[in-house]
Amino acid sequence: MRKGLMAVLCALAAGCSTQGQVNPDVMQIATAPLTCTSKAQCDAWWQRAHSWVTTHSRYEVTTATDALIQTTGPEGGTRALAFEITKTPNIDGTSTIGFAAHCDSSLGCKPNPWEAGADFKQFVRGSSPNLAAPSTSGQSAGTNGQSTSSPTGEPVSQ
Repeated sequence: MRKGLMAVLCALAAGCSTQGQVNPDVMQIATAPLTCTSKAQCDAWWQRAHSWVTTHSRYEVTTATDALIQTTGPEGGTRALAFEITKTPNIDGTSTIGFAAHCDSSLGCKPNPWEAGADFKQFVRGSSPNLAAPSTSGQSAGTNGQSTSSPTGEPVSQ
């Protein structure tokens, strides 16, 4: 009986230890800067960013300007992601599009914010194999907490 209980506890602990881990390839895409180099490219990418958010968010877009796309949320205790997308001009004439996603669940977010960020960046660049459909990858993997943090512990805002 005691050995059986220990085996069950070990199996549960092993299952929990992999929750929240993100594929290194996904992490690389999610953390790569999203920088457009011309006004035409920036306008096209910004339009694609707005399209991605409206397609992938369970929350309504409340702000949509030339510099900010923001949804409502997150609602208390929900795993659904709320989004904030920014466009910041750089000194060299380029612009950087930033992505932030967070939820309000101790069970983690669904989808995983890192995977949502990677999907967002691929879509905006036009290189996503999943251009029109919402991302469902990684929905079983959560991040334990309310927002995504970089490996250094700072909030994700790429």
